[in-house]
Amino acid sequence: MRILGFMSGTSLDGVDAAILSSDGEAIDDFGPTHLTSFSTAERAIVKDATEQFVATGTAEPRLLAEADDIIVSAHVRCARELLSKPGAGKIELIGYHGQTVLHRPDRGLTIQIGDPARIANTLGVDVVADVRQADMAVGGEGAPLVPIYHAALARKIGKSGPIAFLNVGGVANFTFIGSDEQIIALDTGPGNGMLDLTVQKRGLGRYDDGGALAASGEVNQAVLSHLLAHPYFEREGPKSLDRYDFPLDIVDDLSAADAAATLVAFTANSVALGARQLPEQPELWIICGGGRHNPVIMEALREVLGACESADDFGLRGDFIEAEAIGFIAARSVRGLPVTFPNTTGAPSPTTAGKLYKAQTATVA
Repeated sequence: MRILGFMSGTSLDGVDAAILSSDGEAIDDFGPTHLTSFSTAERAIVKDATEQFVATGTAEPRLLAEADDIIVSAHVRCARELLSKPGAGKIELIGYHGQTVLHRPDRGLTIQIGDPARIANTLGVDVVADVRQADMAVGGEGAPLVPIYHAALARKIGKSGPIAFLNVGGVANFTFIGSDEQIIALDTGPGNGMLDLTVQKRGLGRYDDGGALAASGEVNQAVLSHLLAHPYFEREGPKSLDRYDFPLDIVDDLSAADAAATLVAFTANSVALGARQLPEQPELWIICGGGRHNPVIMEALREVLGACESADDFGLRGDFIEAEAIGFIAARSVRGLPVTFPNTTGAPSPTTAGKLYKAQTATVA
């Protein structure tokens, strides 16, 4: 099956899209990828809506409608740009995540905006969406979703356990694959999210480009210790986070460079705390997501974890693995195969994810 997978992450970079061929078990081949960035105005509107959801559990109706329309329009634009590329082929199914504006697993609540029915009807292709809700309905955390795809990638590149895939996005999460092929996953803590927000708050850009800011600062050990004392780190996995779960104002009194250095150390050390729960330590960590582009983050991870390599070193598309995963999950969903498991989300049993939105128009893809 030829699938287009979408991911719009909490970093608000834009919409990632990737094409792959898969039956939801094996990965046959990879098609082209594409990123459609949000404009500054679009990003500001979606950010405002997200912050309203975090603060109050909802958003003002007019703002919500505007943000929803931005998400749908960006995905449609991204799909059309991607499908014009050589090698795209004929798309049979779309996997769609939407834009998370609130994730509160303690309340059984996860909210994504961006109407999937509009995407199905505009593009004329069936869409699998609502990929977290079924897991949360049975008591799971609704995250991480990607572990079953990480396991398929490990088979694709010929790697056996004990290894781990670590995604460093807005939130960081890992998938551990043991020597007995057992899969364990959890959100470890912040990925790039707190660092990005700090850089933005100080008017220094959207992110710490090349890790230059963090490289010029020093870790404030008192602030780091306070951050690592958060109750989240005392919980056993499976467990998941929202990007806004940690207080950002704790670094307000630090210089920009020291704040960046401290937040990088927080990301790395929180991953190490999560790894302590594993039955055996990975011999290799394969790093995915935007964080792998930051050499200071990569060095900090190597200091606490050991062998860390970029996903790209194994021929993978490190910026698009989550988009690929949503497509893979869509293929599993239509076949009724499980996506989440007791050791990945805490669901009581393997659970199939996703709702199918049938296209009401002739295909244009």
